[in-house]
Amino acid sequence: MTHNVFAAIQTNLKHHAERTLLTIPNGRQLTGSDLDRESAILAGALMELGLEAGDRVSAQIEKGWMNVVLYLAVLRSGAVYLPLNSAYTNSEIEYFVTDAESKLHICSSDRAEHVESLRSQIPELQVLTLDDESGTLIDLFDAAKTSGHMSDEVVSRAAHDLASIIYTSGTTGKPKGAMITHSNLAANANMLTEAWAYSSDDVLLHALPLFHVHGLFVALNLALMNGGPMIMLPKFDPDLVLSVMPSATVMMGVPTFYTRLLADSRFDRQSSGHMRLFISGSAPLLVETSDDFFDRTGQRILERYGMTETGMSCSNPLHGDRRAGSVGPPLPGVDVRIIGEDGDELPRGEIGALEVKGEHVFKGYWKLPEKTASEFKGDWFITGDMATLSEDGYVSIVGRDKDLIISGGLNIYPKEIEDVLNDQGGVVESAVVGVPHPDFGEGIVAVLVGEQELDMAALESACREKLAGFKVPRRWVQLQALPRNTMGKVQKNLLRDDYANSFS
Repeated sequence: MTHNVFAAIQTNLKHHAERTLLTIPNGRQLTGSDLDRESAILAGALMELGLEAGDRVSAQIEKGWMNVVLYLAVLRSGAVYLPLNSAYTNSEIEYFVTDAESKLHICSSDRAEHVESLRSQIPELQVLTLDDESGTLIDLFDAAKTSGHMSDEVVSRAAHDLASIIYTSGTTGKPKGAMITHSNLAANANMLTEAWAYSSDDVLLHALPLFHVHGLFVALNLALMNGGPMIMLPKFDPDLVLSVMPSATVMMGVPTFYTRLLADSRFDRQSSGHMRLFISGSAPLLVETSDDFFDRTGQRILERYGMTETGMSCSNPLHGDRRAGSVGPPLPGVDVRIIGEDGDELPRGEIGALEVKGEHVFKGYWKLPEKTASEFKGDWFITGDMATLSEDGYVSIVGRDKDLIISGGLNIYPKEIEDVLNDQGGVVESAVVGVPHPDFGEGIVAVLVGEQELDMAALESACREKLAGFKVPRRWVQLQALPRNTMGKVQKNLLRDDYANSFS
Protein backbone atom coordinates (compact mmCIF):
# COMPACT_ATOMS: atom_id res chain seq x y z
CA MET A 1 0.00 0.00 0.00
CA THR A 2 1.38 3.40 -0.96
CA HIS A 3 1.14 6.42 1.33
CA ASN A 4 1.74 8.81 -1.55
CA VAL A 5 -0.81 11.56 -0.88
CA PHE A 6 -1.47 11.78 -4.61
CA ALA A 7 -3.14 8.35 -4.45
CA ALA A 8 -5.82 9.80 -2.17
CA ILE A 9 -6.19 12.83 -4.44
CA GLN A 10 -6.41 10.59 -7.51
CA THR A 11 -9.26 8.59 -5.98
CA ASN A 12 -11.35 11.76 -5.91
CA LEU A 13 -10.20 12.89 -9.36
CA LYS A 14 -11.43 9.59 -10.77
CA HIS A 15 -14.65 9.69 -8.74
CA HIS A 16 -15.40 13.13 -10.19
CA ALA A 17 -13.89 12.44 -13.60
CA GLU A 18 -16.44 14.44 -15.61
CA ARG A 19 -16.90 17.25 -13.13
CA THR A 20 -15.08 20.56 -13.58
CA LEU A 21 -12.80 20.78 -10.55
CA LEU A 22 -10.54 23.67 -11.54
CA THR A 23 -11.83 26.85 -13.14
CA ILE A 24 -9.60 29.76 -14.12
CA PRO A 25 -11.93 32.70 -14.87
CA ASN A 26 -11.49 33.62 -18.55
CA GLY A 27 -9.12 30.66 -18.86
CA ARG A 28 -8.87 26.89 -18.60
CA GLN A 29 -11.42 24.59 -17.05
CA LEU A 30 -10.19 21.14 -16.02
CA THR A 31 -12.26 18.15 -14.95
CA GLY A 32 -11.12 15.47 -12.55
CA SER A 33 -10.17 13.36 -15.56
CA ASP A 34 -8.18 16.27 -17.05
CA LEU A 35 -6.18 16.78 -13.86
CA ASP A 36 -5.45 13.07 -13.55
CA ARG A 37 -4.47 12.66 -17.21
CA GLU A 38 -2.44 15.85 -17.57
CA SER A 39 -0.52 15.27 -14.35
CA ALA A 40 0.23 11.75 -15.64
CA ILE A 41 1.54 13.17 -18.93
CA LEU A 42 3.75 15.69 -17.15
CA ALA A 43 4.95 13.13 -14.60
CA GLY A 44 6.01 10.87 -17.47
CA ALA A 45 7.86 13.73 -19.13
CA LEU A 46 9.65 14.60 -15.90
CA MET A 47 10.68 10.99 -15.40
CA GLU A 48 12.08 10.98 -18.95
CA LEU A 49 14.33 13.84 -17.80
CA GLY A 50 15.69 11.50 -15.13
CA LEU A 51 13.60 12.67 -12.19
CA GLU A 52 13.48 10.02 -9.46
CA ALA A 53 11.67 9.57 -6.17
CA GLY A 54 13.10 11.89 -3.51
CA ASP A 55 14.59 14.37 -6.01
CA ARG A 56 13.78 18.00 -5.30
CA VAL A 57 11.82 20.03 -7.84
CA SER A 58 11.88 23.76 -7.10
CA ALA A 59 9.44 26.10 -8.82
CA GLN A 60 9.28 29.87 -8.95
CA ILE A 61 6.33 30.40 -11.25
CA GLU A 62 3.14 32.41 -11.46
CA LYS A 63 -0.11 30.92 -10.22
CA GLY A 64 -2.19 29.14 -12.84
CA TRP A 65 -3.54 25.82 -14.08
CA MET A 66 -0.07 24.55 -15.02
CA ASN A 67 1.13 25.29 -11.49
CA VAL A 68 -1.54 22.87 -10.18
CA VAL A 69 -0.71 20.20 -12.78
CA LEU A 70 3.01 20.50 -11.96
CA TYR A 71 2.36 20.07 -8.24
CA LEU A 72 0.30 16.95 -8.87
CA ALA A 73 2.86 15.56 -11.32
CA VAL A 74 5.70 15.98 -8.83
CA LEU A 75 3.69 14.24 -6.10
CA ARG A 76 2.69 11.29 -8.28
CA SER A 77 6.30 10.84 -9.47
CA GLY A 78 7.47 10.57 -5.85
CA ALA A 79 9.66 13.67 -6.08
CA VAL A 80 9.72 16.50 -3.51
CA TYR A 81 7.98 19.77 -4.36
CA LEU A 82 9.67 23.03 -3.38
CA PRO A 83 7.46 26.07 -4.15
CA LEU A 84 9.18 29.45 -4.08
CA ASN A 85 7.75 32.95 -3.80
CA SER A 86 7.61 34.60 -7.21
CA ALA A 87 8.94 37.80 -5.60
CA TYR A 88 12.22 36.24 -4.42
CA THR A 89 15.34 37.81 -5.90
CA ASN A 90 17.98 35.87 -7.84
CA SER A 91 20.29 35.80 -4.81
CA GLU A 92 17.50 34.39 -2.63
CA ILE A 93 16.68 31.76 -5.26
CA GLU A 94 20.36 30.82 -5.40
CA TYR A 95 20.28 30.00 -1.69
CA PHE A 96 17.13 27.88 -1.90
CA VAL A 97 18.13 25.91 -4.99
CA THR A 98 21.64 25.17 -3.74
CA ASP A 99 20.53 24.36 -0.19
CA ALA A 100 17.83 21.98 -1.42
CA GLU A 101 20.12 20.59 -4.13
CA SER A 102 17.34 20.78 -6.68
CA LYS A 103 17.41 18.26 -9.51
CA LEU A 104 14.99 20.40 -11.52
CA HIS A 105 14.15 24.09 -11.26
CA ILE A 106 11.23 25.71 -13.07
CA CYS A 107 11.13 29.48 -13.48
CA SER A 108 10.26 32.30 -15.88
CA SER A 109 12.55 32.66 -18.90
CA ASP A 110 14.07 35.92 -17.65
CA ARG A 111 15.45 34.09 -14.58
CA ALA A 112 16.70 30.96 -16.32
CA GLU A 113 20.19 32.19 -17.14
CA HIS A 114 20.97 32.98 -13.53
CA VAL A 115 19.71 29.62 -12.29
CA GLU A 116 21.63 27.76 -14.98
CA SER A 117 24.81 29.39 -13.66
CA LEU A 118 24.36 27.32 -10.49
CA ARG A 119 25.25 24.10 -12.30
CA SER A 120 28.85 24.42 -11.11
CA GLN A 121 27.48 23.90 -7.57
CA ILE A 122 24.72 21.42 -8.54
CA PRO A 123 26.00 19.41 -11.52
CA GLU A 124 22.70 17.50 -11.99
CA LEU A 125 20.53 20.65 -12.01
CA GLN A 126 18.17 21.02 -14.96
CA VAL A 127 16.21 24.19 -15.70
CA LEU A 128 12.85 24.53 -17.46
CA THR A 129 10.96 27.75 -18.11
CA LEU A 130 7.27 28.54 -17.77
CA ASP A 131 5.84 31.88 -18.95
CA ASP A 132 2.05 31.78 -18.75
CA GLU A 133 1.28 29.15 -21.39
CA SER A 134 4.70 29.05 -23.05
CA GLY A 135 8.21 27.91 -22.21
CA THR A 136 10.21 24.68 -22.21
CA LEU A 137 7.95 23.08 -19.58
CA ILE A 138 4.95 23.59 -21.88
CA ASP A 139 6.98 22.33 -24.86
CA LEU A 140 7.92 19.22 -22.86
CA PHE A 141 4.31 18.71 -21.81
CA ASP A 142 2.96 19.20 -25.35
CA ALA A 143 5.54 16.81 -26.80
CA ALA A 144 4.66 14.15 -24.24
CA LYS A 145 0.94 14.65 -24.90
CA THR A 146 1.43 14.36 -28.67
CA SER A 147 3.55 11.23 -28.36
CA GLY A 148 1.06 9.68 -25.99
CA HIS A 149 3.80 9.17 -23.42
CA MET A 150 2.49 9.33 -19.90
CA SER A 151 2.99 7.64 -16.55
CA ASP A 152 -0.15 6.15 -15.06
CA GLU A 153 2.05 5.01 -12.20
CA VAL A 154 1.74 6.60 -8.79
CA VAL A 155 5.19 6.08 -7.34
CA SER A 156 4.98 4.31 -3.99
CA ARG A 157 6.01 6.38 -0.99
CA ALA A 158 6.20 5.58 2.70
CA ALA A 159 4.20 7.65 5.18
CA HIS A 160 7.25 9.58 6.37
CA ASP A 161 8.85 10.11 2.96
CA LEU A 162 9.09 13.74 1.93
CA ALA A 163 6.37 15.29 -0.21
CA SER A 164 7.56 18.88 0.01
CA ILE A 165 10.12 21.25 1.47
CA ILE A 166 8.79 24.68 2.42
CA TYR A 167 11.30 27.29 3.51
CA THR A 168 10.42 29.42 6.50
CA SER A 169 10.53 33.19 6.20
CA GLY A 170 13.91 33.45 7.91
CA THR A 171 13.32 36.60 9.98
CA THR A 172 16.36 35.53 12.01
CA GLY A 173 19.26 33.92 10.17
CA LYS A 174 18.95 31.93 6.95
CA PRO A 175 15.58 30.41 6.02
CA LYS A 176 15.15 26.79 7.11
CA GLY A 177 13.60 24.10 4.94
CA ALA A 178 10.67 22.44 6.72
CA MET A 179 10.39 18.81 5.58
CA ILE A 180 6.71 17.98 4.99
CA THR A 181 5.82 14.30 4.59
CA HIS A 182 3.02 12.54 2.75
CA SER A 183 1.45 11.57 6.08
CA ASN A 184 1.63 15.21 7.25
CA LEU A 185 -0.39 16.36 4.23
CA ALA A 186 -2.93 13.55 4.49
CA ALA A 187 -3.40 14.03 8.24
CA ASN A 188 -3.95 17.78 7.92
CA ALA A 189 -6.45 17.41 5.08
CA ASN A 190 -8.38 14.75 7.01
CA MET A 191 -8.58 16.77 10.22
CA LEU A 192 -9.72 19.90 8.35
CA THR A 193 -12.32 17.88 6.43
CA GLU A 194 -13.76 16.75 9.75
CA ALA A 195 -13.51 20.10 11.53
CA TRP A 196 -14.97 22.18 8.70
CA ALA A 197 -17.34 19.52 7.29
CA TYR A 198 -15.69 20.07 3.92
CA SER A 199 -17.14 17.99 1.09
CA SER A 200 -17.42 17.64 -2.66
CA ASP A 201 -20.45 19.92 -2.44
CA ASP A 202 -18.21 22.86 -1.52
CA VAL A 203 -16.84 25.26 -4.12
CA LEU A 204 -13.64 26.95 -3.01
CA LEU A 205 -12.85 30.54 -3.95
CA HIS A 206 -9.04 30.35 -4.17
CA ALA A 207 -7.26 33.73 -4.23
CA LEU A 208 -4.17 32.76 -2.20
CA PRO A 209 -0.67 32.19 -3.61
CA LEU A 210 0.44 28.62 -4.33
CA PHE A 211 3.94 28.97 -2.86
CA HIS A 212 2.75 28.97 0.75
CA VAL A 213 1.25 26.38 3.12
CA HIS A 214 -2.06 28.27 3.29
CA GLY A 215 -2.78 28.33 -0.44
CA LEU A 216 -1.12 25.04 -1.36
CA PHE A 217 -1.68 22.59 1.49
CA VAL A 218 -4.72 24.02 3.26
CA ALA A 219 -6.81 25.38 0.39
CA LEU A 220 -5.76 23.40 -2.70
CA ASN A 221 -5.18 20.07 -0.95
CA LEU A 222 -8.45 20.23 0.96
CA ALA A 223 -10.45 20.76 -2.22
CA LEU A 224 -8.55 18.07 -4.15
CA MET A 225 -8.76 15.53 -1.34
CA ASN A 226 -12.54 15.98 -1.27
CA GLY A 227 -13.21 16.25 -4.99
CA GLY A 228 -14.61 19.75 -4.58
CA PRO A 229 -14.50 22.35 -7.37
CA MET A 230 -12.21 25.38 -7.17
CA ILE A 231 -12.43 28.81 -8.73
CA MET A 232 -8.79 29.86 -8.89
CA LEU A 233 -7.91 33.55 -9.17
CA PRO A 234 -4.36 34.73 -9.95
CA LYS A 235 -4.47 36.98 -6.88
CA PHE A 236 -6.91 38.76 -4.61
CA ASP A 237 -8.79 41.42 -6.53
CA PRO A 238 -12.03 42.72 -4.97
CA ASP A 239 -13.80 43.13 -8.32
CA LEU A 240 -12.93 39.60 -9.44
CA VAL A 241 -13.66 38.10 -6.02
CA LEU A 242 -17.10 39.69 -5.88
CA SER A 243 -17.86 38.61 -9.45
CA VAL A 244 -17.17 34.90 -8.76
CA MET A 245 -18.37 34.75 -5.16
CA PRO A 246 -21.95 33.82 -6.17
CA SER A 247 -20.56 30.52 -7.50
CA ALA A 248 -18.56 29.69 -4.34
CA THR A 249 -19.40 28.36 -0.87
CA VAL A 250 -16.04 28.64 0.96
CA MET A 251 -13.33 31.30 0.92
CA MET A 252 -9.97 31.13 2.64
CA GLY A 253 -7.94 34.28 3.05
CA VAL A 254 -5.60 36.42 5.08
CA PRO A 255 -6.99 39.29 7.19
CA THR A 256 -6.16 41.81 4.45
CA PHE A 257 -8.66 40.08 2.14
CA TYR A 258 -11.44 40.75 4.62
CA THR A 259 -10.51 44.36 5.37
CA ARG A 260 -10.50 45.03 1.62
CA LEU A 261 -13.90 43.42 1.20
CA LEU A 262 -15.27 45.48 4.07
CA ALA A 263 -13.97 48.62 2.36
CA ASP A 264 -16.18 47.80 -0.65
CA SER A 265 -19.82 48.86 -0.32
CA ARG A 266 -20.89 46.09 -2.72
CA PHE A 267 -19.95 43.48 -0.11
CA ASP A 268 -22.97 42.97 2.12
CA ARG A 269 -25.40 40.33 3.40
CA GLN A 270 -26.88 39.81 -0.03
CA SER A 271 -23.57 39.27 -1.87
CA SER A 272 -22.22 36.97 0.87
CA GLY A 273 -25.42 35.30 2.07
CA HIS A 274 -24.99 32.06 0.10
CA MET A 275 -21.42 31.51 1.41
CA ARG A 276 -21.10 28.67 3.92
CA LEU A 277 -17.75 29.61 5.40
CA PHE A 278 -15.19 32.42 5.48
CA ILE A 279 -11.84 31.30 6.95
CA SER A 280 -8.89 33.49 7.97
CA GLY A 281 -5.30 32.65 8.81
CA SER A 282 -1.58 33.31 8.21
CA ALA A 283 -1.74 36.49 10.31
CA PRO A 284 -3.75 37.60 13.36
CA LEU A 285 -7.29 38.76 12.64
CA LEU A 286 -8.10 41.96 14.51
CA VAL A 287 -11.13 41.71 16.80
CA GLU A 288 -12.40 44.91 15.17
CA THR A 289 -12.25 43.29 11.71
CA SER A 290 -14.05 40.20 12.99
CA ASP A 291 -16.77 42.30 14.59
CA ASP A 292 -17.17 44.59 11.56
CA PHE A 293 -17.46 41.55 9.29
CA PHE A 294 -20.16 40.07 11.51
CA ASP A 295 -22.07 43.34 11.57
CA ARG A 296 -21.90 43.60 7.77
CA THR A 297 -22.68 40.01 6.81
CA GLY A 298 -24.20 38.28 9.83
CA GLN A 299 -21.39 35.71 9.59
CA ARG A 300 -18.42 35.32 11.91
CA ILE A 301 -15.09 34.68 10.17
CA LEU A 302 -13.63 31.36 11.29
CA GLU A 303 -10.06 32.03 12.47
CA ARG A 304 -7.59 29.17 12.65
CA TYR A 305 -3.91 28.74 13.52
CA GLY A 306 -1.08 26.98 11.80
CA MET A 307 2.57 27.14 10.83
CA THR A 308 4.80 26.09 7.97
CA GLU A 309 6.07 23.27 10.18
CA THR A 310 2.67 21.94 11.23
CA GLY A 311 0.03 22.92 8.74
CA MET A 312 -3.09 23.64 10.77
CA SER A 313 -3.19 22.92 14.53
CA CYS A 314 -6.20 24.84 15.88
CA SER A 315 -9.49 26.16 14.57
CA ASN A 316 -12.53 27.92 15.87
CA PRO A 317 -15.49 25.55 15.60
CA LEU A 318 -17.74 25.24 12.58
CA HIS A 319 -20.70 25.03 14.97
CA GLY A 320 -20.34 26.80 18.27
CA ASP A 321 -18.59 29.83 19.67
CA ARG A 322 -16.19 31.43 17.19
CA ARG A 323 -14.32 33.76 19.50
CA ALA A 324 -12.78 36.89 18.07
CA GLY A 325 -9.16 37.05 19.25
CA SER A 326 -8.88 33.27 19.69
CA VAL A 327 -7.78 30.59 17.20
CA GLY A 328 -10.05 28.03 18.83
CA PRO A 329 -9.46 24.55 20.25
CA PRO A 330 -6.96 22.07 18.80
CA LEU A 331 -8.09 20.21 15.69
CA PRO A 332 -9.02 16.50 15.84
CA GLY A 333 -5.87 14.47 16.45
CA VAL A 334 -3.87 17.45 17.74
CA ASP A 335 -2.62 17.87 21.31
CA VAL A 336 -1.51 21.25 22.68
CA ARG A 337 0.08 22.41 25.92
CA ILE A 338 1.35 25.66 27.42
CA ILE A 339 4.80 25.51 29.01
CA GLY A 340 6.38 27.92 31.50
CA GLU A 341 9.98 29.09 31.73
CA ASP A 342 10.76 26.23 34.13
CA GLY A 343 9.64 23.68 31.52
CA ASP A 344 6.50 22.67 33.42
CA GLU A 345 2.98 22.81 32.00
CA LEU A 346 1.12 25.91 33.12
CA PRO A 347 -2.39 26.18 34.56
CA ARG A 348 -5.19 27.26 32.23
CA GLY A 349 -5.21 30.99 31.51
CA GLU A 350 -1.50 31.63 32.03
CA ILE A 351 0.80 32.82 29.24
CA GLY A 352 3.53 30.44 28.14
CA ALA A 353 5.16 28.70 25.21
CA LEU A 354 2.78 26.79 22.93
CA GLU A 355 3.77 23.24 22.02
CA VAL A 356 1.85 20.89 19.72
CA LYS A 357 1.85 17.19 18.93
CA GLY A 358 0.22 15.13 16.19
CA GLU A 359 0.61 13.39 12.85
CA HIS A 360 0.49 16.81 11.16
CA VAL A 361 3.84 17.92 12.64
CA PHE A 362 6.68 18.06 10.14
CA LYS A 363 9.65 15.71 10.00
CA GLY A 364 12.32 18.30 10.78
CA TYR A 365 14.51 20.90 9.13
CA TRP A 366 16.33 19.99 5.92
CA LYS A 367 20.02 19.23 6.61
CA LEU A 368 19.76 20.77 10.10
CA PRO A 369 19.62 17.84 12.57
CA GLU A 370 20.81 19.92 15.54
CA LYS A 371 18.20 22.61 14.89
CA THR A 372 15.55 19.92 14.52
CA ALA A 373 16.54 18.33 17.83
CA SER A 374 16.41 21.69 19.62
CA GLU A 375 12.84 22.35 18.42
CA PHE A 376 11.38 19.11 19.74
CA LYS A 377 10.78 17.68 23.21
CA GLY A 378 10.09 14.08 22.33
CA ASP A 379 7.01 14.24 20.10
CA TRP A 380 6.18 17.80 21.15
CA PHE A 381 7.10 20.58 18.70
CA ILE A 382 8.01 23.97 20.19
CA THR A 383 6.07 26.40 18.01
CA GLY A 384 7.83 29.58 19.14
CA ASP A 385 4.46 31.19 19.82
CA MET A 386 3.36 32.46 23.20
CA ALA A 387 -0.23 31.61 24.04
CA THR A 388 -2.88 30.94 26.65
CA LEU A 389 -5.33 28.05 26.92
CA SER A 390 -8.77 28.81 28.32
CA GLU A 391 -10.63 26.59 30.76
CA ASP A 392 -12.74 25.23 27.90
CA GLY A 393 -9.77 24.59 25.62
CA TYR A 394 -9.56 27.64 23.33
CA VAL A 395 -6.06 28.76 22.35
CA SER A 396 -5.23 32.46 22.11
CA ILE A 397 -1.91 33.52 20.57
CA VAL A 398 -0.29 36.51 22.27
CA GLY A 399 2.83 36.74 20.09
CA ARG A 400 6.06 35.09 19.06
CA ASP A 401 8.58 34.32 21.78
CA LYS A 402 11.15 36.42 19.91
CA ASP A 403 8.68 39.34 20.08
CA LEU A 404 8.60 39.16 23.88
CA ILE A 405 9.87 42.43 25.36
CA ILE A 406 11.87 42.33 28.58
CA SER A 407 12.03 45.82 30.05
CA GLY A 408 13.52 46.39 33.47
CA GLY A 409 13.49 42.63 34.02
CA LEU A 410 9.73 42.40 33.41
CA ASN A 411 8.11 40.35 30.63
CA ILE A 412 5.83 42.33 28.33
CA TYR A 413 3.68 40.74 25.62
CA PRO A 414 3.14 43.14 22.69
CA LYS A 415 -0.35 41.85 21.88
CA GLU A 416 -1.68 43.06 25.23
CA ILE A 417 -0.63 46.60 24.34
CA GLU A 418 -1.75 46.26 20.71
CA ASP A 419 -5.22 45.17 21.84
CA VAL A 420 -5.59 48.38 23.85
CA LEU A 421 -4.31 50.55 21.00
CA ASN A 422 -6.50 48.90 18.37
CA ASP A 423 -9.57 49.66 20.48
CA GLN A 424 -8.89 53.41 20.32
CA GLY A 425 -10.79 55.61 17.89
CA GLY A 426 -8.89 56.44 14.72
CA VAL A 427 -6.38 53.61 15.09
CA VAL A 428 -6.46 51.26 12.10
CA GLU A 429 -3.80 48.88 13.42
CA SER A 430 -0.70 48.83 15.57
CA ALA A 431 2.55 46.96 16.10
CA VAL A 432 4.52 47.10 19.34
CA VAL A 433 8.21 46.17 19.43
CA GLY A 434 11.09 46.24 21.88
CA VAL A 435 14.38 47.93 20.99
CA PRO A 436 17.62 48.48 22.96
CA HIS A 437 17.32 50.85 25.92
CA PRO A 438 20.34 51.99 28.01
CA ASP A 439 18.57 51.66 31.37
CA PHE A 440 15.80 49.09 30.92
CA GLY A 441 17.42 46.68 28.48
CA GLU A 442 14.54 47.15 26.07
CA GLY A 443 12.23 50.09 25.53
CA ILE A 444 8.77 49.88 24.00
CA VAL A 445 8.02 51.46 20.63
CA ALA A 446 4.42 51.66 19.35
CA VAL A 447 4.06 51.92 15.58
CA LEU A 448 0.57 52.85 14.43
CA VAL A 449 -1.52 53.34 11.32
CA GLY A 450 -4.39 55.79 11.65
CA GLU A 451 -7.39 57.05 9.75
CA GLN A 452 -5.87 60.51 10.14
CA GLU A 453 -3.12 62.07 12.27
CA LEU A 454 -3.29 60.39 15.66
CA ASP A 455 -3.25 62.11 19.04
CA MET A 456 -0.31 60.28 20.63
CA ALA A 457 -0.82 61.93 24.03
CA ALA A 458 -4.40 60.63 24.14
CA LEU A 459 -3.22 57.15 23.17
CA GLU A 460 -0.59 57.19 25.88
CA SER A 461 -3.23 58.27 28.38
CA ALA A 462 -5.51 55.41 27.31
CA CYS A 463 -2.66 52.95 27.80
CA ARG A 464 -1.95 54.29 31.28
CA GLU A 465 -5.59 53.76 32.21
CA LYS A 466 -5.63 50.14 31.11
CA LEU A 467 -2.04 48.93 31.54
CA ALA A 468 0.65 48.91 34.20
CA GLY A 469 3.10 51.77 33.77
CA PHE A 470 5.96 49.54 32.65
CA LYS A 471 3.86 48.38 29.66
CA VAL A 472 3.23 51.88 28.29
CA PRO A 473 5.23 52.61 25.10
CA ARG A 474 8.02 55.15 25.42
CA ARG A 475 8.15 56.11 21.75
CA TRP A 476 5.22 56.60 19.38
CA VAL A 477 5.42 56.45 15.59
CA GLN A 478 2.74 56.81 12.91
CA LEU A 479 3.16 55.23 9.44
CA GLN A 480 1.01 55.03 6.33
CA ALA A 481 1.20 51.22 6.50
CA LEU A 482 2.96 48.51 8.48
CA PRO A 483 5.58 46.42 6.65
CA ARG A 484 4.19 42.98 5.76
CA ASN A 485 5.35 39.85 4.04
CA THR A 486 3.46 38.27 1.14
CA MET A 487 1.06 36.48 3.48
CA GLY A 488 0.12 39.63 5.37
CA LYS A 489 2.18 39.09 8.51
CA VAL A 490 3.61 42.26 10.04
CA GLN A 491 7.41 42.15 9.78
CA LYS A 492 8.32 43.23 13.27
CA ASN A 493 11.98 42.45 12.63
CA LEU A 494 12.04 45.35 10.14
CA LEU A 495 10.41 47.66 12.68
CA ARG A 496 12.98 46.65 15.30
CA ASP A 497 15.75 47.47 12.82
CA ASP A 498 14.18 50.81 11.80
CA TYR A 499 13.77 52.04 15.38
CA ALA A 500 16.77 50.34 16.98
CA ASN A 501 18.30 53.71 17.91
CA SER A 502 15.16 55.19 19.44
CA PHE A 503 16.65 55.39 22.94
CA SER A 504 20.36 55.72 22.20
